[in-house]
Amino acid sequence: MVRRPRGFTLIELLVVMAIIATLLMLAVPRYFASEERAKEAVLKENLFQMRDAIGKYYADKGKYPEALDTLASEKYLRAVPVDPITDSPTTWVVVRPEDPEKDGVADVRSGAPGTASDGTQYADW
Repeated sequence: MVRRPRGFTLIELLVVMAIIATLLMLAVPRYFASEERAKEAVLKENLFQMRDAIGKYYADKGKYPEALDTLASEKYLRAVPVDPITDSPTTWVVVRPEDPEKDGVADVRSGAPGTASDGTQYADW
């Protein structure tokens, strides 16, 4: 009776490691691309919510809010959302009204540098 040692051979381990490495090479780039697309989707939604709150504030009060914090303090937003690209709520770029007689926040844009996956600049959203 021949006793066979238990365990894996070096070749078996190398084959398994090669298969795992190949799968990782395929999966990791897709993961990072989907993470970037998710951040862009959150950015678009945050911009939509803030613009909607600015519009409601203007409809209610007849003037634009003085700052983004005003929307949160007067309960038009729960809080100023975080820009998911910069991970900060302070990087929003405030756009003033075109009418020089009016003051306040008429629109908001992202202060994130760089280009989105569709080729547009974040600052143009």
